[in-house]
Amino acid sequence: MRDPYEVLGVPRGASAAAIKSAYRKLAKKHHPDSNNNDPKAAERFSEINSANEIIGDEDKRKQFDRGEIDAEGKPRFQGFPGGDPRGGRPGGPGGGFESYTFRTGGGGPGGPGGSGAGFEEILNSMFGGARGGRPGGQGRSFEFETGGIGIDLDLNVAMTVSLEEAVKGGEKRVRLPTGKELNVKIPAGVIAGQQIRLKGQGETAPGHPPGDLLITVSIAPHPLFKVDGSDLRIDLPITLYEAVLGGKVRVPTLGSAVELSIPKNTSSGRTFRLKGKGLPKAGGAGDQFVTTRIVLPDGNDAELEALMEKWRDGHKYNPRSEFG
Repeated sequence: MRDPYEVLGVPRGASAAAIKSAYRKLAKKHHPDSNNNDPKAAERFSEINSANEIIGDEDKRKQFDRGEIDAEGKPRFQGFPGGDPRGGRPGGPGGGFESYTFRTGGGGPGGPGGSGAGFEEILNSMFGGARGGRPGGQGRSFEFETGGIGIDLDLNVAMTVSLEEAVKGGEKRVRLPTGKELNVKIPAGVIAGQQIRLKGQGETAPGHPPGDLLITVSIAPHPLFKVDGSDLRIDLPITLYEAVLGGKVRVPTLGSAVELSIPKNTSSGRTFRLKGKGLPKAGGAGDQFVTTRIVLPDGNDAELEALMEKWRDGHKYNPRSEFG
């Protein structure tokens, strides 16, 4: 993934407010619902969400700026002086340690555990030709074998998907720590924290079956919806005259937009339920809750102010009377 600052088009010294503003503008511009004829819109939208997840979060942004995590939010290995950057033995496979066991027995080359003769020769040279430390070469021999405890060859990676991808499913390209890239099928209805296991796509080591790839899914913040379990919540801006006179207002959902009837005299903060318009769940779907927010026109409006002054003088009321 590209540098998140580059994706959102902001400088590294940008304020949190500037990042939030840039994210909202880009998310609105590249939202898949607004770009039905652009097959790459979903990919750009996902990239924008992923970038915001890194530098839109104060802690993750600091980690990224310090070089502790990469553009996908994965930890960067800092390394040890003189050590193996893969975390294992020099020349060893993968990111684990091979285990070895010693066993005693009477075999030599060609006998039981014949491949252990090389180690026997080392022991013999250490003990002056004696086997097992006994004079005359009579005694128990040592065999050297690998095995015992298996190597962890599984790979763990994180993948961020958009809310639309989580609901409808799709395909996303994932880059592994090994540099390999895979197209991963996202099952419809995936939830945050769920793991997708790809058999045999982990690391490999001689003498061991390949590990698996474990992909932990997270869902990027959505510019419109807030996820509440299997339900969705959205703030719906309405005009002052819609609140007073009522009317029908189009409301976005994860599917197509629907019309919501606003009753007369609707206060800001009133919540309506759209049944079955939430996220998929066992036996059906959650609901979508729509909360009205009355928005006044920008700038001063002398006519509106005069109307309100006249109305106030003849219709006094106190919505805060219960405050005392």
